[in-house]
Amino acid sequence: MTRLHSYTRKDWLGIAMLILQLGCDNAATRTADQATALQPATAAPSPAETTPAVDVANVEVKNPSAAERSSETIGVALADLTKLGVEAKQATVVDAAGKPVLSQLVDNDGDDAFDELIFQTDLRANESKRFAVRKGTRALAPRDAYKVYGRFVRERHDDFAWENDRFARRMYGVGLETWAKEPLVSSGIDSWSKRTPRLVVNDWYLTDDYHHDNGEGADLYSVGKSRGCGGLGVWSGDALHVSRNFVKTRVFANGPIRLIFELEYPEWSVGAQKVSETKRVTLDAGKSFERHENTFKVTPAQPPLQIALGIAKHKDSQLSVDSAGHWMRAWEPMSDGSHAGCAVVLPPPAAGEPKQIESDYLLVTNLDASGKLRYYPGFAWDRSGSGAVTDNNAWDTRAQTLARELGEPVSVTLAAAQAAQP
Repeated sequence: MTRLHSYTRKDWLGIAMLILQLGCDNAATRTADQATALQPATAAPSPAETTPAVDVANVEVKNPSAAERSSETIGVALADLTKLGVEAKQATVVDAAGKPVLSQLVDNDGDDAFDELIFQTDLRANESKRFAVRKGTRALAPRDAYKVYGRFVRERHDDFAWENDRFARRMYGVGLETWAKEPLVSSGIDSWSKRTPRLVVNDWYLTDDYHHDNGEGADLYSVGKSRGCGGLGVWSGDALHVSRNFVKTRVFANGPIRLIFELEYPEWSVGAQKVSETKRVTLDAGKSFERHENTFKVTPAQPPLQIALGIAKHKDSQLSVDSAGHWMRAWEPMSDGSHAGCAVVLPPPAAGEPKQIESDYLLVTNLDASGKLRYYPGFAWDRSGSGAVTDNNAWDTRAQTLARELGEPVSVTLAAAQAAQP
């Protein structure tokens, strides 16, 4: 039989004291743990706190002209940054004071590898500025930082629509050619007037009420079968020969600073020649003009093509053409009593000859030897708020300014930076 241990009164008193002590210790531990949990966590030192920020490259930007430039886009080749030890997803930009600057990585050729780091700055006349590229972790830009956007709009019979903080535009896809309600064959460019700098394309298509100004602007411009605002055609035999609607789209970059996309047009006949076109459009934030780079395939290649850049003729529009042939613009009343301007600008030394047909004002120019053409169409509205062009003289100045800037590009110099001292 197992014998039970017998405890004296003194033993029981000792056991009770031990249990009480253990309870107090556990309670104290729990209280300390709870108090710790209520305190803000002490973060581990960030890399910026433990390691001084090091500039890997200096970027020197200089305005060579005697006029100020706003929203100037600066590009740095990523191949050059890679040589300095900075990979694309590590590259961040700061100004001379070390303040972060919004930047964008751009894939220019659609091979899923970034080619360029871009950012924007304002420059006074003849001003130089210094920026730095730092190795770090790139953060996603917030939605309100996006000032450009573009997309293929399947639900609107194959539109491609795009915009920045100043205006919106669209061109017509092949689906519109067979729309039962209102078929249209046109490679002209439509322009939308915006009162707001925010991006509106998605919202306007959603409500399908963009021909009425509900406080943000509207589609007030008329295109039809004309060239619209900046469309083109082949000039041959004193006549304009135009393509059908685009058949393919491709987006390369979509903000926050720069949009790049391409539209492909099917082959059409120009006399005995067969012509096809790829149009590449680049639009930056804060600009009234976009860059169009057009590549034509021509069979047979002779004679060389001439290209006519067009602006639709509308009632009471006023036309002005640069004496050197670098630009042409129109200024016209809209249906709501406002006014809008369209312009096309050729980069010097390229120039064009003004001509007219029933539907369009034209500026006729030559393709280069490789079958390419670069030009800059733009649109402005006198009610667009920030950056608005108020009259035809101001629109002349805007076209003249762009032509001058294209002839005097901003210089960008990249150099390795000295390692920062602790």
